[in-house]
Amino acid sequence: MRVIICGAGQVGYNIAAYLSREDNDVTIIDVDAALIAQINDDLDVNGIVGYASNPDTLNAAGANDADMIVAVTMSDEVNMIACQIGHSLFGIPKKIARIREQSYLDPAWSNLFSRSHMPIDVIISPEVIIANDVYQRLSVPGTTFVNTLAEGKAHMVGVICQEDCPVINTPLGQLTNLFPDLSFQVVAILRNNKPIIPDGTEQLEVGDEAYFVADTRHLQRVLSAFGHEEKEARSIVITGGGNIGFGLAKMLRERSPGVQIKMIEKNKERARFLSENLEKVIILHGNGLDKDILDEAGIQYVETYVAVTNDDENNILGSLLAKQYGCERVITLVNNELYTPLVGPLGIDAMVLPKATIVATIMQHVRRGRIKGLYNLRDGFAEVIEAEVSETSEIANTQIGGLVLPSETIVGGIIRDEEVLMPDPELVIKTDDVVIMLAARGQAQNVEKMFSVQVDLF
Repeated sequence: MRVIICGAGQVGYNIAAYLSREDNDVTIIDVDAALIAQINDDLDVNGIVGYASNPDTLNAAGANDADMIVAVTMSDEVNMIACQIGHSLFGIPKKIARIREQSYLDPAWSNLFSRSHMPIDVIISPEVIIANDVYQRLSVPGTTFVNTLAEGKAHMVGVICQEDCPVINTPLGQLTNLFPDLSFQVVAILRNNKPIIPDGTEQLEVGDEAYFVADTRHLQRVLSAFGHEEKEARSIVITGGGNIGFGLAKMLRERSPGVQIKMIEKNKERARFLSENLEKVIILHGNGLDKDILDEAGIQYVETYVAVTNDDENNILGSLLAKQYGCERVITLVNNELYTPLVGPLGIDAMVLPKATIVATIMQHVRRGRIKGLYNLRDGFAEVIEAEVSETSEIANTQIGGLVLPSETIVGGIIRDEEVLMPDPELVIKTDDVVIMLAARGQAQNVEKMFSVQVDLF
């Protein structure tokens, strides 16, 4: 597949890295010569210095033969124009654009992106994606990672195994016998920041971060089996009133109207905007690292503190202060992946990594075959793939025990109609089943081939 990526920032770089590892023909465009030089040194891709919205630049990038353009520059307008030119002049079949400005996404202007006007196939709004990611973690307390699968029928969840975890030092293959009425499967473990794709003989240890797939109807009971019985927060403090914090507050107001929300914002004008546009949310003007502000927010009585400013260090320090002053749980937004090992040792309950979430969202639309969902774990050490089985898939009508799986790959569950089935060696995979699989970094392409169909979806 030939892909043009516009923008060589963190998101563009990581998409290029994913695709180049899987032998795709990737060209990346950016106006910053230093970024392009670094990419040419690091990755097996073609880097071009220039404006992504310039027809000559796109032509030099091979737009005439491109299967897809992914526009993730820092400018919404450049992203939109690049997709428009890619469509109008070069006939690129699939166009994906990152758009940050929320006014472009107002339902009143939805016709803007129709095929007869600005034909963008997929619009990625980072702030909406991240706000929804935080909301999911709030809705399932006690977790480090949460993703809904199969339209909510199943969940992918990460938890820290504490000393009181009932399943410590128990072979994973015995968990089915211990909990015969619960549908769940452990698919990955992080131990001392090293990933493990487990088999049935592996045992959980204190401090492990365990990832499992569970039937949503059994989720709370499965969490209890892992020693997590935290209650959903009824009082929340959000530090950072930017687009992510604003979007999260609106989600909470709409989906969880009984939750008490306070928001801390240091910019006076932004704080005024928030107070005028968020009903039933208490806005506090000040610094989230100021003890007086935290006292005013009643931090010692708050169940969850969410730090979503644009400063990683402030988010981490604010979260640690909130914990010190008595807050039960903290969720911290961090852009720098080097901070991810701090989740356990420093007491940060959940860390949200925007780059990983956005890249996974975009890759979900890049995959061929019947890939319905794709999610990164932590810094991308593995991918959770949700795929539908077609009549021509090589795994159709095959027992799970008879599958020839790529290395470091595990089946996490089968969704058949409304039922969530845990993997059993004798279970036969049928057409239209949705299979949830976890694959180590670099194996996603091999899993994708298992679900490929005879026609090209592009």
